[in-house]
Amino acid sequence: MADLAAFSRFARTYQAGEIIFSEYEPGDSFYLIQAGRVRITKIVGDIEKNIDILSAPEIFGEMAILEGAPRSATAIAVETVKVLEFNRANFEILMMGNPQIALRLLKVFTKRIYDQKRRFMILTLDDPQAKIADVFLMLDETQGALNQGEELGDKRDFRVTVDDVAHWAGMNPAEVQTLLSHFSNQRRIELYSDHIVVKNINDFIRFVNSKRKK
Repeated sequence: MADLAAFSRFARTYQAGEIIFSEYEPGDSFYLIQAGRVRITKIVGDIEKNIDILSAPEIFGEMAILEGAPRSATAIAVETVKVLEFNRANFEILMMGNPQIALRLLKVFTKRIYDQKRRFMILTLDDPQAKIADVFLMLDETQGALNQGEELGDKRDFRVTVDDVAHWAGMNPAEVQTLLSHFSNQRRIELYSDHIVVKNINDFIRFVNSKRKK
């Protein structure tokens, strides 16, 4: 990991269970983990869902720098966590003083911007079934599928739940469940509790493209 001794004045420590920031609150700083683990959670419907567990040298909270929007998730220390906290004022110092961190941030920011634009494409579709189909196209583009290989052909196996699809599609989970069941009855997908199999990803590509043109 890069030498960060010069940035020790930005160091913060959080104890196990301590909230680093909460979903929906204003934010103007992001964090670079030096030690410990951070749990990222988000309210989906009425349920708090664990989104990720992060550890050194991962970065979180960076969307506050990119767009100045309220926090999109909650960050909680799993154990004693040591981080470097950067805001708009000292961000330039970090970028100038540590090219390795600057490159890592550039990669993270580029991916976040792509993710935001790609999700906007989903949300602008009028047809609810097309929104759901486009979620799977997005996952295929950005995250890949489980056990992908030539032997699977057009088949894709995604480790996602109904609630995950609902979140990305910006829809009610109950409505998504109904539409996914409809896809299942059409034999276009196989629906399981912890993963969803799309039988022909090209079928979804054609379907979404036909809806996006209208």
